[in-house]
Amino acid sequence: MNARDAFAVYRGYRVPHLKLIEHRRWWFTFSGVLIVLSLFGMLVSGFHFSIDFVGGAEITYPVSTPVTADQVQSVLDSYGLTGEVQLLAGGDQVSIRTDSLGDLQDPTAFRQDLADQAGIQAEQVNVEDIGPTWGQQISRKAIRGLVLVLVFIGIYIAWRFQWSMAVGAMVALVHDVVITAGLYALVGRQVTPETVIAILTILGFSLHDTVVIYDKVQENTESAALTARLGYTGVVDMSLNQTVMRSVNTSLVVLLPILSLLLFGGQTLKDFAFAMFVGVAIGAYSSIFIAAPVLTIIHERQVAKAAAASPAARRAQTRVPATVAASDAASDAAATKATAGMASGPKPKPRSRNKKGQPAKRKRR
Repeated sequence: MNARDAFAVYRGYRVPHLKLIEHRRWWFTFSGVLIVLSLFGMLVSGFHFSIDFVGGAEITYPVSTPVTADQVQSVLDSYGLTGEVQLLAGGDQVSIRTDSLGDLQDPTAFRQDLADQAGIQAEQVNVEDIGPTWGQQISRKAIRGLVLVLVFIGIYIAWRFQWSMAVGAMVALVHDVVITAGLYALVGRQVTPETVIAILTILGFSLHDTVVIYDKVQENTESAALTARLGYTGVVDMSLNQTVMRSVNTSLVVLLPILSLLLFGGQTLKDFAFAMFVGVAIGAYSSIFIAAPVLTIIHERQVAKAAAASPAARRAQTRVPATVAASDAASDAAATKATAGMASGPKPKPRSRNKKGQPAKRKRR
């Protein structure tokens, strides 16, 4: 494909002829590698939960005297605290997430040191202790909501389209969640409530893309002539080619603002943007290269099972042994008859010999 044809395909002037279903083993292999990496990230590296899930203290205060993150970190180190320091609003405000202050011998002195460093009063240092129960409740509700969403979405797709399409959509969704969560853990980013929101958001985007493709597949398969000419797999492949550029363009429009958050946002926004960026990219990929091929695999197995269970197929299976036996019997009878004919047929007369036992010579006339 030259540059002119590629531009025409991108702008939607012509439909590409990509063999997407034919090379489904390539896509499954690529997804398998990503899933293995994701499972490695979740099981070996693990998730780095924020204080919203493990508990801690969140400290915020304005700054009158300019300070750096390293200076604030030095105060934390002097009290044996570990945490994350962020300078907000161009350095005019400090946000600290650290361990709970309940274990400190003198929390008042700690607040005073922070206030003296920032040139403010100790009363302006706002300290909020967060227990791990809140984060655990968010996790349980998120998991419960995720399961319910998957169940209801599967029921809706099965009712609106086919149950095989619902299975393909669910496989694609699980694929997206596992890879997004695994890569998030693999790079060591902090899991915050915003991360949970991002993962739930990408499910909706992935489903939107999958439903668009399935709607086109159903529209094309309703044509009996087209299905008879191309076959079901060929019709699915044609439907993918008709919608692939729409999926690519939609994904690019969504990914560009997310990329700007990932590059120029704060730390919390970057964690949210990273989960969104990976999820949207994987969701666009799975709609084309996972959901549609899974649909064709299920349909091929349905056709094979129906063909094996049909009455004509069973009658053909019962006729085959009888036909083979009759053919073998006919072959044996013909061989026996030929052997008997050779045995009972006239034998050639022996040539006359002379006295010396040599064949007699024939006289020429």
